[in-house]
Amino acid sequence: MAPSEKPVQTTTDGRYLIIKGRRWRASDPSIPAKLRQELVNELMSARRAVKQGEIGASKRVNNAKLALGERGQPWWEEPESDSMGERIRATIRSLLSHRANTSICPSDVARIVGGPDEGWRKYMGQVRQIAAALAVQGEVVATQNGEPVEADGVKGPIRIRRRHPGE
Repeated sequence: MAPSEKPVQTTTDGRYLIIKGRRWRASDPSIPAKLRQELVNELMSARRAVKQGEIGASKRVNNAKLALGERGQPWWEEPESDSMGERIRATIRSLLSHRANTSICPSDVARIVGGPDEGWRKYMGQVRQIAAALAVQGEVVATQNGEPVEADGVKGPIRIRRRHPGE
């Protein structure tokens, strides 16, 4: 922290930041640091894009905030299936936007939404199902060994990437 920066004030439970007297929901502290930084970088990039008037930039901001746990169902509550699905979709979109021309591993998405330790593993099936639904909608492509596959119909590791124009 730079000498001129003041530490961010939080509520005693750590769920909210207090900035200029206003409460803002804090990011989910269980997100692994490297993945959290990717989401924060995507959020900052999306905010700059909003200021420049780029189409779709406000959706990128919303997706990043949902992925970070700053919007949607509070991260400290037991997740409901619908809200977890919304967060998984937002996380897939945010990581793909941040990583641009590369693919993502579904386990990164599960680690972001799944909490500490090995709790993320229970979300792998749901992540694959949502990736499959996004593929049916034409938003993403699931691949295995570089070849397109059905995300929920194949065994073994897969990757998720954006759909290229003309696919």
